[in-house]
Amino acid sequence: MTAYTHRATVYLRATPERVWHALTNADESGLYWGHRNVSTWLPGAPWEHQRADDSGIADVIGIVEVAERPHRLVTTWAGPEERRPGGPSRVSFDIQHWQDLSRLTVTHENLSDETERTNAEQGWSAVLSNLKTYLETGHPLPQQPWLMP
Repeated sequence: MTAYTHRATVYLRATPERVWHALTNADESGLYWGHRNVSTWLPGAPWEHQRADDSGIADVIGIVEVAERPHRLVTTWAGPEERRPGGPSRVSFDIQHWQDLSRLTVTHENLSDETERTNAEQGWSAVLSNLKTYLETGHPLPQQPWLMP
């Protein structure tokens, strides 16, 4: 079975600590992602990607594999009822600092096929654009970019 990977990089005018906080703070992630990232962020801890509508529904769940604040976060990624032969996919957030910038590289691996890879590409492009806008202006984009046809 071939596993697929999507990698995206964005440059942000923010410190690594600020980027880390935006990724891991439930209330803040809900502002630009449409989902609240909820966890203790300790290796081995569960995490949930809960809808920001206060329903408490988690559309994605996983385990925190690596948490090296503020430079590296790795989680597994799966639907709550998803049972894949190759196991869950995995998302790595790597944050590097340089002068006034941070480079955030998101790697989503162990995707099952080209359709899932394409969906990941579209989703991460929208989320990272909204994260960049949010961190640099204090406000997310005026519409949810992942809803754009």
